[in-house]
Amino acid sequence: MNYKETVDWLFAQLPNYQAQGASAYKPGLENIKALAKMTGNPEKDLRFFHVAGTNGKGSVSNMLASIMQENGYKTGLFTSPHLHDFRERIRINGEMISENFVVDFVARFKDQWQNLNPSFFEITTIMAFVAFKEQNCDVCVIETGLGGRLDSTNIVLPEISIITNIGLDHTAFLGDTPEKIAFEKAGIIKENTPVVLGSWNEKTLPVFKQIALEKNSELVLSKSGEKIETDLQGSFQQKNAATVIAAIETLQKKGWNFSEEKIKKGFLNVSANTGFKARFQKLQDHPTVLVDAAHNEDGVKTLFSEINQLKFEKLHLVYGAANDKDLKSIFKFFPKDAAYYFTEFDSKRSVQTEDFIELAHQYNLNADFFSYSADAIAAAYESAGENDLILVFGSFYLVQEIIP
Repeated sequence: MNYKETVDWLFAQLPNYQAQGASAYKPGLENIKALAKMTGNPEKDLRFFHVAGTNGKGSVSNMLASIMQENGYKTGLFTSPHLHDFRERIRINGEMISENFVVDFVARFKDQWQNLNPSFFEITTIMAFVAFKEQNCDVCVIETGLGGRLDSTNIVLPEISIITNIGLDHTAFLGDTPEKIAFEKAGIIKENTPVVLGSWNEKTLPVFKQIALEKNSELVLSKSGEKIETDLQGSFQQKNAATVIAAIETLQKKGWNFSEEKIKKGFLNVSANTGFKARFQKLQDHPTVLVDAAHNEDGVKTLFSEINQLKFEKLHLVYGAANDKDLKSIFKFFPKDAAYYFTEFDSKRSVQTEDFIELAHQYNLNADFFSYSADAIAAAYESAGENDLILVFGSFYLVQEIIP
């Protein structure tokens, strides 16, 4: 098989959460441990920074990777999902792994893993570990998929664990309270390994304190300081940057070497160094077009807080969502004076038009409805004046339609 055939085969053969939702979710570490053994336990020869959280883990992971690269460390980066190319999930010093590596990896191991019936994310995780080992990475920044305790990435023994924040998302799998979700995310805390918290409250902090105590792990609370200059847009990135600073300072105490100047360069060159996209990303002016992958209550609340600080004449919102989201908790943040373009996208997880019609009526929103996201985006462009703002947000399936 060539590269396209191989990736098509992976999507067709393996349960994929991004496309299928709950039916593809496989909690537990038995499969990933078996896959690791099958491939020579590559995770045992690597150094990891492990990042979990409801929101912000992508930004923190990419900031960390950029700083490590600037400081001369050969850096593996594992994130999800991807926008256009499967290989976006696995990068080394910002470069996607080669198509040949993906083809070769699947050819080498697919017959062995068939009896395990692994998930797409399990295979992707072990593929990343093998790639990072074969390329002799100095450090690997690993973002969890769902949760932490039972996430496929949780077979690693990291140099540091980082938990960005706790919000109510994926409650069917992680629990329906902040305390339950904090417990699942705290599952990445390891024995005698420091953990950095980016955000906490009176409900979640006791959970983290208890587990850190049980694991004899130093608990580090990030704190805001002077503004950190970064190429990532949005004031909310300051909290993520403060989390990264806390992690860097903790790593320095463990003997990792960093240059202050190169830390600054790392923050300023995140997108160039890692290819990070779709977080309050500006695509053009006149009209201003922004794209953001905010898809849960906390993310959308933060996004509109940021939008409210901008100047524009009229707001045009193109929105699509997966059907496992609590839409009422999201819609309560939608401004009444905006023009809405609600859209389905090509996935069985897409919220359907009839559901959007009902919600738009319930929340008294001025809306049009589309079966295809490209049509919704085109309609927003056609309606917007040069001083207006178009925001495309929600599902990655929608975001990928407009990101170059």
